[in-house]
Amino acid sequence: MTRKYSIWLNIIGLSAVCFTLLFAFADQIVQGNIPCPLCILQRAGIIAAGFGLVLNLKTGMRPSHYGLIVLGAAISGSVAARHVLLHIVPGTGAYGNAFLDLHFYTWGFIISALMITGAAIMLLFDRQFGEVQPALTMKTAVYLPIALFMVLTVANGVSTLLQCGGGICPADPTGYLLLS
Repeated sequence: MTRKYSIWLNIIGLSAVCFTLLFAFADQIVQGNIPCPLCILQRAGIIAAGFGLVLNLKTGMRPSHYGLIVLGAAISGSVAARHVLLHIVPGTGAYGNAFLDLHFYTWGFIISALMITGAAIMLLFDRQFGEVQPALTMKTAVYLPIALFMVLTVANGVSTLLQCGGGICPADPTGYLLLS
């Protein structure tokens, strides 16, 4: 796989991360669904994986960046699996809204598994690692998803701070701690 294809696949991956964060954040703001602590941890794992994609685009493709993607997605996926197992027993109810008949934590598990699989497949193509250069030749295509990712990361951080303050997040959140 050439460097150009690797760049485009990383741009697509980062755009998917942005869409995931944007969708969850929009549900939080528009629908008023305050994320639970497990939801926040899933977002943190997805953000960590997103940083691996940003590093690939800013500094060049490296196996360590793909390792960060796998690590972040594994954290997010394991938290999502825990969340799924909490609600898998019939009669226990669910947390939050569903999208295409699956709850967000189930989608979080699926997305994390896809990210791990995608990063593992990308690691199979050694040719992309020969030219360690940032992807600056496609400035708009690279910087637009990076800028959106950074904005969403800061927005999620601020939202979490408002919700939890400086301490432990409430297990069943009903509002923003610092705004009440």
